[in-house]
Amino acid sequence: MSKLKKGDLVRIITGKDKGKEGKIISINTKNNTALVEGANMMTKHTKPSAANQNGGIIHQESPIDLSNLMYVHKGKPTRIGHTMQGDKKVRVARSTGEVID
Repeated sequence: MSKLKKGDLVRIITGKDKGKEGKIISINTKNNTALVEGANMMTKHTKPSAANQNGGIIHQESPIDLSNLMYVHKGKPTRIGHTMQGDKKVRVARSTGEVID
C-alpha cells in the first residue's frame, strides 16, 4: 500500500522531470504508479470523435513510479511514516515528526 494519496504535493526525485513539483491526480496501486499534474508529459495523436471533433495532438501526463516521488512538507521533501494517535493511524512527516493529515 502506498503512503502517498491523491491530492498530495510531491517532488519528482529522478528522471527527465527531476526537481518538478505537482499534485497527484490519481494513483494506480496495482502498477505502483501515479499521475502528477504537469509532469512526465507525452503527446498522443487522436482521431476525430464525438468528444473531440477535430482530433489532433494532445499533451497529457503519463504515469510515474511511486518510488520516484517524494512528499513535500513545508517546502521540503520528506519521507512519510505512520503512528497511532488514539485509535487512528495517521501519516507523519519523518523530517519534522508532524502529523500530515
